[in-house]
Amino acid sequence: MIGTIPKRWGWLVVLFRWHCRRYARKRFHQVGLSKQSAALPLDGDPILIAMNHPSWWDPILCFILFSQFQGYRHFGAMETRALDRYRFLKRAGVFPVELESYRGTAEFLRTSTRILEHDRHVVWITAQGEFADVRKRPLALRPGVGHLAARMNRGWVVPVAVEYAFWNESNPVALIRFGTALHVGKFQDGKTGTVMIESELTLTLDALNEESLSRDASRFTPLVQGRVGVGGAYDLARRLRSWFTGSKFNAAHEGPRL
Repeated sequence: MIGTIPKRWGWLVVLFRWHCRRYARKRFHQVGLSKQSAALPLDGDPILIAMNHPSWWDPILCFILFSQFQGYRHFGAMETRALDRYRFLKRAGVFPVELESYRGTAEFLRTSTRILEHDRHVVWITAQGEFADVRKRPLALRPGVGHLAARMNRGWVVPVAVEYAFWNESNPVALIRFGTALHVGKFQDGKTGTVMIESELTLTLDALNEESLSRDASRFTPLVQGRVGVGGAYDLARRLRSWFTGSKFNAAHEGPRL
């Protein structure tokens, strides 16, 4: 029913979160949260998350990030055709949205507003609405995020920046940074709300881009630690050398060299 809170099976959310962490551990060297992230407003008021949208991986990271919001119930919007491919997510708090129609936008606003009327509820939105490179400026957020924020009678909007990069290992890193939370009392209307959210998300993504360029893992707290090393003949040769020399094998690319 339009405007009702989506059904959410708690056990399915827990199971899928476990799967996301396991899956990310196999595919990424690390999922890291910037140590310079702004503090989250975990005061019990509802939270709207506005993310950039660089990759298919973004929803996976959302489920991993649930751990940063202990005691909150999470929901998210996904384009209808994409959600039809992963229908089980409908029972994990994900609801469909039709991006290209007025009716779809209205349904999205009604459903999200109903969710955000409740304490300790979070709605996750990839606010660009389509895949976009992390270097794209302006971010061109869809106006729905600002209109939703303006409809909230209490709570916060938290910008979340995401980037994927290859550093010194064969697997990439997934990097995340929380921006400064915006209280919904600052939003006079949907248009100004979208501008304010886009501005803060841009600042957050710019800062994350600089951290990514540094290739400095010490600037991030690992949320998921994945595999290291290249594998195959390259690692076999290094293992043999370690065995012959009696040294401890380090699979990391920056470990002992041949």
